[in-house]
Amino acid sequence: MTLKLATSLDGRIALGNGASRWITGDAAREQVHRLRAAHDVVLTGIGTVLADDPQLTVRLADFDGQQPGRVVLDTRLRLPQTAKLFKPGGPLLVFCGGDVPGGTRSEIADRGARVETLNRFDGPSVSLAAAIDRIRALDGDRILIEAGGRLAASALRQRVVDRIEWFRAPMVLGGDGISVVAALGLERLDEAPIFSRVSIAEIGEDTHEVYVRKAG
Repeated sequence: MTLKLATSLDGRIALGNGASRWITGDAAREQVHRLRAAHDVVLTGIGTVLADDPQLTVRLADFDGQQPGRVVLDTRLRLPQTAKLFKPGGPLLVFCGGDVPGGTRSEIADRGARVETLNRFDGPSVSLAAAIDRIRALDGDRILIEAGGRLAASALRQRVVDRIEWFRAPMVLGGDGISVVAALGLERLDEAPIFSRVSIAEIGEDTHEVYVRKAG
């Protein structure tokens, strides 16, 4: 499980008003496409879809492999009919809660997406743990998370992140910007997830850092 982060120097993914395109440069974004190509599935949340309208495909001139599957956690099934996720790409799977209208499910399914209901046993939203189990049951072993702060925090809190690919742009957005990781609810320092940095490199004007989870 890989968590991709693209932030300012101070760990912000957007201004307080939500403006975020583009924080990192062309070279960093090209590397993200290569990350997608190396994974079976790209996992995101509906908040990211509504804010950024991503396609989550590999768009490289030299790419001739299989597109990764796209998975969206969408508790109330708010995926817009105009979303770029409906453009050609890997299979699209949407996980929702059990209380969404049947008509909404069929409308999304009619656009070519697969819609499945998941339990909510780890919070008020669609369960990340259940989603991961289901993805792996469908042979999605290599999962790349490209999402906002809430889903990033959930993945870190549940300790399912094995690797972090962090792209930092040389800008500072300040405390009124949106944090890359939402609240973790930690009460002691020894509860914090700990990672070791294994590489750091310049990529265009940005910095690319790679971290792996420490055992224990």
